[in-house]
Amino acid sequence: MNRGQYVDEYRKNAVNSASPLQLVIMLYDGAIHSMELAKAAIGSGDLFTQNAQLQKAQRIVAELTSCLDMKEGGEIAQNLFGLYGYVYNCLVEANLGDDASKIDASLTVMTNLRESWSEIERNQRENSGGQQLAS
Repeated sequence: MNRGQYVDEYRKNAVNSASPLQLVIMLYDGAIHSMELAKAAIGSGDLFTQNAQLQKAQRIVAELTSCLDMKEGGEIAQNLFGLYGYVYNCLVEANLGDDASKIDASLTVMTNLRESWSEIERNQRENSGGQQLAS
């Protein structure tokens, strides 16, 4: 197996063994990474990479949006829906106008949300670990 195949296999295993919360965090990581690459591409004038990375980030944000349960999620789902819509629109505007400031706005939202999900995941892991020790 070559290096690329090992990396692909590692990624598959990571996704297959991840909890739903960890999968959400992985989506945030992917979106943030693509936004950072797109921002660098804007700085260097690489329109091809800019477009490809911003479209990738848009697809991830669309996936996060499609996973929202608007019936059960209540106000939280509605708020996330609004934030995802804002981020998506900023990414489109960034791509159309070659505007890194729109990516910065999206990065701020997504980074803050990612940190919130990470905190929830940490708390869940700690709570489940404590329950397992008590059993």
